[in-house]
Amino acid sequence: MEFTASGTTVRFDERTLQFTVQRDGAEWTTVTEDGPRLESAQGTFAFDQAAAISHEARETGTGVGVRSVFTGFDHGAYAFETYVWIERASGDVLFEWIPLNESGLDVTKVVWPAALTFDRASDKDVTLITHEQGVMIPNTWPTPVATKDITFDGRFETAGGYMPWFAQLREDGHGYIAICETPWNAGYGIDHPAGGPYTHVGTWFEPSLGTMDYRRVVRFRLLDHADHTAVCKEYRAYVNERGRLRTLAEKAARNPSVRDLIGRSWVHVGIKTKVQPDSYYYDKDHPENNGSLVTFAQRIKQMRTLHDMGAGRLYMHLDGWAQPGYDNEHPDYLPACEEAGGWDGMKALVDTCHEQGDIFGTHDQYRDYYFTAKTFDPNNAIRLADGTMPEHARWAGGHQTYLCAELAPDYVRRNFAEIAAHGIRLDCAYLDVFTCNEGDECSNPEHRMTRRECYERRAECFEYLLSHGILSSSEEVSDWAVPSLVFCHYAPYDFQMRSPSAPRHGVPVPLYNLVYHDCVIEPWMMDRVVDGDDYMLYALLNGGAPYLIRDAAYIGVDGDMDAEQRARTENEIERCHVVAGFHERVGMLELVRHEFVDGDPLVQRSVFADGSAVTCDFHTQGYRFSGFDAGVAATTASTVASTAASTVADK
Repeated sequence: MEFTASGTTVRFDERTLQFTVQRDGAEWTTVTEDGPRLESAQGTFAFDQAAAISHEARETGTGVGVRSVFTGFDHGAYAFETYVWIERASGDVLFEWIPLNESGLDVTKVVWPAALTFDRASDKDVTLITHEQGVMIPNTWPTPVATKDITFDGRFETAGGYMPWFAQLREDGHGYIAICETPWNAGYGIDHPAGGPYTHVGTWFEPSLGTMDYRRVVRFRLLDHADHTAVCKEYRAYVNERGRLRTLAEKAARNPSVRDLIGRSWVHVGIKTKVQPDSYYYDKDHPENNGSLVTFAQRIKQMRTLHDMGAGRLYMHLDGWAQPGYDNEHPDYLPACEEAGGWDGMKALVDTCHEQGDIFGTHDQYRDYYFTAKTFDPNNAIRLADGTMPEHARWAGGHQTYLCAELAPDYVRRNFAEIAAHGIRLDCAYLDVFTCNEGDECSNPEHRMTRRECYERRAECFEYLLSHGILSSSEEVSDWAVPSLVFCHYAPYDFQMRSPSAPRHGVPVPLYNLVYHDCVIEPWMMDRVVDGDDYMLYALLNGGAPYLIRDAAYIGVDGDMDAEQRARTENEIERCHVVAGFHERVGMLELVRHEFVDGDPLVQRSVFADGSAVTCDFHTQGYRFSGFDAGVAATTASTVASTAASTVADK
């Protein structure tokens, strides 16, 4: 069967169920060796194992395509249809999977549509995946990459897939982007053997509360003369058409303090830690390591010391500020830690930050639900499709389950009202894991919730903060959160979350920022890896804010600094001024282009909407600005760093 519309042609082989898509002289064909299939408790079934299969051409007011019905698997009545069609308005090809009768099989995964053939042994043929900030995998890349290597198995809307798409580009400029339009119970699977010579990437769908339940859709858009920047701009246009592109300028119209967060250095520290005996992190051999305390007064001293050293404008993110200690007893986290100074001590810290021109925010948590919480009620926890309640004891607070997100906004309103009642004026608040982990589902009829509804409730928590003038933050970034998220803890490249000695899964590219740089503020690690990269360069390429201090959650550092600490911090202050100065210039601008200079992936350049650009050379670990006076920016931030930063253009 063959059909054509708007410059796109699709051919369908009814015998092999293979599709070929053609546009602008390029063809893309689905693979046959790992074709579409159902995975179920009863076994795995290829689509062509259906007892009855029928196909019919279909033409509607918006497109033309083929509808196929598959009935009867494993002697049961299970049935579904697929609809593959060309949209006349765009020439895009949409692949739809629709459940018809779910009796007879307990389906756990639908793998469809099949991956496209991408088998040329060339390092110029590349695959793009949105694993955290972004990865480009050349077809001959020496390190194998499989679905199991991706965080959350490549699930969209998590750290494994910040955005619900993947893409492949050929050396001749032909390419495609595959956009999952129903990403809530979906992800991508990938197969790249060591050295290639191929990379296969496709989509998988899973049930919602035990059934496939609803139509699943993947949109393929064929591109010509495309590179990774062009792919990202196609997706930016796609979300903008659907009203999901919300820039920082738009957010600042509602909350003007958004602009005040630009150009600051991040200070991430804590107050109290308490690791419970049943926690994975409990050190039974050295029990003294299971708790620490830094008072609010000590943190005041630390912030004043940093200002005396010329640190400039700071944002303080405070962990473990409440009585239970970090990662304990959520969501019943109040009051402020008594032994650290209580509400009065916390207020004094916040007031000191404001007096110095700093911004203050708290770490909080409305997913992990601890059995030790004062108002813990198992009825408020999520129930899986089979009625069970997930439990573990990984984090410091020990035995926990998960709070149903349908109830999370209630706890947010309760807790933040009490914080305000004690005279504490928060500038920001970080709601942990919401934008890193997958959405939850709950089968409890009292608060039944799908994964899509979970994301909506998490967004409602952010919106509550924004309505009270508190800037919203969470762990990483995710496509669903863009309209209501102001900033994050980080949005790193995947390799930055592994050992520096581990082989990389591809070339790091800022796919998320090419779409959303002017929508969400991201602070960046500033580590200098021994015999490796200076992470400051990635902060510059991404036009992000710098971390001046980024203490691990379970380590406390007080405000006293010895000579060695002061020297190290002074050096980091100078580096942070360079990054913060550039962020002050470009932090609210679109990243319009990212490129490899002369085709070298170790020399990268980012260009922003006002023409400001930075080139980073990972051969020499050096950087160079153009269209931007780094010396002037650093002087504005702090006179302490002016001399060091004024020569940065020549570095």
